[in-house]
Amino acid sequence: MVLSKVKAFAIYFDNLNEHNLPVFSGGDQISGRVVVEVTEEVRVRSLNIHARGVAKVRWTESRNTGANTAYTQNYTEEVEYLNHYDNLIGEERDDESPDEGFTVLCTGVHEFAFSLNLPQMPLATSFEGKHGSVRYWVKAELQRPWLLPVKVKKEFIVFEHIDINTPLLLAPQAGTKEKTLCCWFCASGPISISAKIERKGYTPGESIQIFAEVENCSSRVVVPKAALYQTQTFYAKGKGKQIQQLVSNLRGDPLAQGKSQSWEGKSLKIPPVSPSIIDCPIIRVEYALVVYVDVPGGLNLNLSLPLVIGTIPLHACSSRTSSISSQTSNLRWSLQERPEAPPDYSDLAVSEEHRRDCLQGSDWSPPPEEAEGSLQAYITEFRYLPPPLYSEVDPYPDPVEGPRGAEDAGRWDSCPSR
Repeated sequence: MVLSKVKAFAIYFDNLNEHNLPVFSGGDQISGRVVVEVTEEVRVRSLNIHARGVAKVRWTESRNTGANTAYTQNYTEEVEYLNHYDNLIGEERDDESPDEGFTVLCTGVHEFAFSLNLPQMPLATSFEGKHGSVRYWVKAELQRPWLLPVKVKKEFIVFEHIDINTPLLLAPQAGTKEKTLCCWFCASGPISISAKIERKGYTPGESIQIFAEVENCSSRVVVPKAALYQTQTFYAKGKGKQIQQLVSNLRGDPLAQGKSQSWEGKSLKIPPVSPSIIDCPIIRVEYALVVYVDVPGGLNLNLSLPLVIGTIPLHACSSRTSSISSQTSNLRWSLQERPEAPPDYSDLAVSEEHRRDCLQGSDWSPPPEEAEGSLQAYITEFRYLPPPLYSEVDPYPDPVEGPRGAEDAGRWDSCPSR
């Protein structure tokens, strides 16, 4: 059989990540090899590669228009991110062309290197959804005279990096909601929920610390809960299709009438999920943390806090900033507590003798020829001076305006007239 001459035809990527997967980002260079193994001499017209990246959306809607008929509408949309074509051997020819200019592959294994650069633009992250997908691949095609071409396709992964170390994604998220349960003409007390999280941006594997306060003034036993949801939205022909999936959840303790419950940093771990997709015009992947109160026999009280799942984790300095921001938010969160009095300078263990020595040591002016070289030492010494002693009596009281005003008036009256 003629086709058995080509024993193996495969694509291999050179630069893989720590998990031996081909993962790239916008602007990266992709290099690899097309490997052809033949059992005997083969004439090749051309060997080419075609790299593509496409976001595609497709779904079908049907409507019954009668007893035996139906109306079907297809919704499709496509966005192209990559389209690269390269010839590794020869050029494409028509079968009617003369039988010349072919490349002969001898028996054995042959490798053909290729490389390409991803566009320097925001690319959509690789994604597989119910009504759409974002896929990237390299396709190789081996053309031989008077035979069907041999094809192979190899997909690779693209991550559009989202850095959560930005002010917008480090900002705390908080909210409050309340509702009153009614049963005919009898109305019970309200159910209220307040919740906040330290920041908006997270990465898979992190835990979300939830701070919440739930108060139940109704006549029913309710249960506070929290859940992380992924929302996939697909757009085609001016219409959208949305799917919501539960990613992770947790449950609090039942709350009886007149009781309240506090969550002081209850943890909800984020499992391995796809990063948020926010730049693709036809596919969006968004996340939200929903802290809610499960009301038996009634509508739940939901409080939604939007999240962004990124790819670049929190840096150490950003973690400290987020912690300080969280502490500041906690101060605001505890409702209007009485502020502490400012520190008293008299509490500082600084002797008056040491204070005089520091003040005398700093009261000097360097000579002109040494002014430039001694300025740094002067500033350093001045920086570490102790604060002045605190006193209830103003050491520089304002002069009494009465006598001074009278004296000035007399001095003015004694001036000769002009």
